[in-house]
Amino acid sequence: MKDQKITEFVDNLNSPAPTPGGGGASALAGALSSALCGMVGHLTTGKKKYAEYQDEIDKILEDTRVLCSQMEDLIEEDARAFAPLAEAYGIPKDAPDRDQILEKALINAASAPYKIIETAGEIRDIVVRLADIGSRLAISDVGVAAVLCSATAKGAAMNIYINTKLMTDREYAEKLNEDTRALVSGICADCDKVYDRIKGDLKA
Repeated sequence: MKDQKITEFVDNLNSPAPTPGGGGASALAGALSSALCGMVGHLTTGKKKYAEYQDEIDKILEDTRVLCSQMEDLIEEDARAFAPLAEAYGIPKDAPDRDQILEKALINAASAPYKIIETAGEIRDIVVRLADIGSRLAISDVGVAAVLCSATAKGAAMNIYINTKLMTDREYAEKLNEDTRALVSGICADCDKVYDRIKGDLKA
């Protein structure tokens, strides 16, 4: 899936096929956010004005490359995790092991979106730093990266909540919901601050 052209991915998203879905779209948004951060890094590196931050920029360039790849892999992982869940829903309701199989599939289906949020947290850290040390000529791109990073976290959270809602182990489900809310809240708060600050700098 990650080797598809953008048009192919979008066409598949806009189809009756169950994957890619919201999880894959969220991971793609994360990859785009990381890629934008990388672009800003490339536009900053080697510039005399930002020479004191060169070591940080070098690390950002490497980190964004890795994070892009991780998000691309998570598109695939999210799709793979959905397949067992779809199969579990197809098990007859009177089958003795249906509930156990479904519960396991729900937990598994929530794992990739949680990883997407965790990875978005790493991208958030880069977004926040680039707002300070990135080239001013590309500061609007940092703002876009912030919006995409926030959307990544919020979108992936939806794909957790739809699974935890159906889990029979309510203690596990509520703990996962709590952890998810905490992560998403922190990411979105930081990204919103960056966006608002840049918007103000641009006097929009």
